[in-house]
Amino acid sequence: MLNAKFHELEAEIVADAGQYGAVTIATNMAGRGTDIKLGDGVKEVGGLKIIGTERHESRRIDNQLRGRAGRQGDPGQSQFFISLEDDLMRLFGSERLMGMFNALGIQEGEQIHHKLLTSAIEKAQTKIEGNNYGIRKNLLEYDQVNNEQREIIYAERRRVLDGESMRDTIYKMIVDNVERCVNMVIGDDQHSDEWNLEELNGTLVPIIPVEPLSAKRVEGMNKSELLQCLKEEAVKIYEEKEALFPDPEHIREVERVILLKVIDRKWMDHIDDMDQLRQGIGLQAYGNRDPKTEYKFSGYDMFETMTEAIGEDTVKSLMHVKVEQHIEREQVAKVTGTNKDDTVKKGPVKRATKKVQPNDPCPCGSGRKYKQCCGRNI
Repeated sequence: MLNAKFHELEAEIVADAGQYGAVTIATNMAGRGTDIKLGDGVKEVGGLKIIGTERHESRRIDNQLRGRAGRQGDPGQSQFFISLEDDLMRLFGSERLMGMFNALGIQEGEQIHHKLLTSAIEKAQTKIEGNNYGIRKNLLEYDQVNNEQREIIYAERRRVLDGESMRDTIYKMIVDNVERCVNMVIGDDQHSDEWNLEELNGTLVPIIPVEPLSAKRVEGMNKSELLQCLKEEAVKIYEEKEALFPDPEHIREVERVILLKVIDRKWMDHIDDMDQLRQGIGLQAYGNRDPKTEYKFSGYDMFETMTEAIGEDTVKSLMHVKVEQHIEREQVAKVTGTNKDDTVKKGPVKRATKKVQPNDPCPCGSGRKYKQCCGRNI
């Protein structure tokens, strides 16, 4: 009994299936591609005999099994058996034909030879092949959406892993976050007296620690002026953060570390969300909507939401990073797997300040121990 697991051994067994008196029992997958040569005296008794115990969903597989006999001009025969209770006939066979055979009162185990039966089997196989083709076609169209998104994410990850400077990308994220937060709260036609500054502060300040806005500060401003003011302040805050690092390359590596971690976390969550979307998207058909089209639109919206979340989490982490938690570049490269240090090697970085011990007071001034405050995430 061959199960398509031990390929070399099965190939040897199948190759000897043409010997005189040999009986080989195998699955339809076993020994594929192996030439069966007829032994001495086999041609004289009719050649190789193929007996199928069922008909497959695909006519191609049946034809491949038939092709085992009569190869290269050798004699041979093939015969297939099927039960009216097999899934192929029970699920896809003609109800009229099944009813006719039942009405004839044919005894169990009795053989039936009829051209209508052969025609019904072929129609059932054609129907299944059409269904399977439709399923594969839909899966490919769904996967195309995921592939396009995957290429974008992997290209960005490759830039990080190759050690490229992400400074311009981070600055764009900062500006985009300011613009997104303002657009969420303030309309284009609203006067400054109508702005909900409390909501805007609650949305923007946790991400970018700008000075909270007050009515006096925004008095006489329009939306464009407010955006320009907040963008300049946010960029200035990050430039001051950069200046705290003794070496500009240190902050570049921190950017790569944080960005890579955020991308991986958000991308894994996005894959799960897309899988959930696919499982339920078929219900759109009840509303006379094309599920594939709805999947594409929803998938693109979810991808845009994910990219915004990547930018928000990255900027928030970088804006609140502390120099005391800085990791030496050799350690960072080992953790992230970036290739930056493959070509550039530098000596050990000397600590600018005294190392803070776990039980020392936290430098941030919270009054708690370092291990219970800023040192918890190290």
